[in-house]
Amino acid sequence: MSSAVHQIVFSSGSRARLWRALQLAGVVATAALLSGLMMWPKQTLAVLWNVVVPILPASFVLSPALWRNVCPLATLNSLSNGLVSRRALPPALGRAAYALGILLLLVLVPARRFLFNTNGPALAAVIVAVALIALSLGAVFDMKAGFCNAICPVLPVERLYGQRPLLSVENPRCVECTQCSVRGCIDFSPTKSIAQVLGPKRRTSAWLATPFGAFAAAFPGFITGYYTLADGRLDSASHVYPHVAAWMAGSWMATAFFVTGFRIRVESATTVLAVAAVGLYYWFAAPLVATTLGAGSVGATVIRLLAGLLLAVWLVRPRLVLRAGGARGRPFAAIGGRRRRP
Repeated sequence: MSSAVHQIVFSSGSRARLWRALQLAGVVATAALLSGLMMWPKQTLAVLWNVVVPILPASFVLSPALWRNVCPLATLNSLSNGLVSRRALPPALGRAAYALGILLLLVLVPARRFLFNTNGPALAAVIVAVALIALSLGAVFDMKAGFCNAICPVLPVERLYGQRPLLSVENPRCVECTQCSVRGCIDFSPTKSIAQVLGPKRRTSAWLATPFGAFAAAFPGFITGYYTLADGRLDSASHVYPHVAAWMAGSWMATAFFVTGFRIRVESATTVLAVAAVGLYYWFAAPLVATTLGAGSVGATVIRLLAGLLLAVWLVRPRLVLRAGGARGRPFAAIGGRRRRP
């Protein structure tokens, strides 16, 4: 009876129309954001950084598909798909593109401290530039191969936080798999994405020297380094990046010590790293969010407690929740159109 109910509920076009509406809303919201950054930069930046962006880590923990399904850059990337060609991304170029995405994240986020937290037009220019890149790569490469699964700077965070999704969410952008990405597609299987990206090196501590492995090990330090800085002028960039880099180095070395010294498996290590990163993010961000919303210290405490509760559930109940959704280990199989080819 359960399968019959799923067939009746999810085979209708209403869900597809809802996703399309949400995707359109994301593009419209981005246009409104650009306008706000130009005309009311102070207010717009406060809402963006202290209200909108803090929602994303929690959504990645629930399921990275929640954001990937409505991300306006992903919508632009898919909108131009096939205009020039549908090339597959060569494996070597794919690995280089993914490393570039990590580098972009490590460059752009600290730049908030001396530029993007206070300069709305500068942030608007970067958003437009990235949007044009997403459009261009979508026109040349097949499906998500050129941007969403390659140089998107948010992808490594989605991969780390979304490795044990609590929810089964359909994938409306990929009704049929075209195998646009050689390995590690987070849309196909978020639970296996990290292992596929790391490859055979995941069997030893060598994974720590891979682009994603180094990122994951250093990410808790990256967050701490960012939040132990204050906003400054443009010339403070010479202090911002060394400060963040030092925290990242400390985080990586601590991870390497425990992984090699206690022979911790990569699955356990990346799980702990994700919990540490999400926990640190909400610990630091909670007062800013609460202040922006006018909730004060009580609001900050509530946000921290909710984040802790979410992480506790994420740790102890991922498989149970997935089964409740009907996926049984295949997060996108239960909902959302045809089953994709492995």
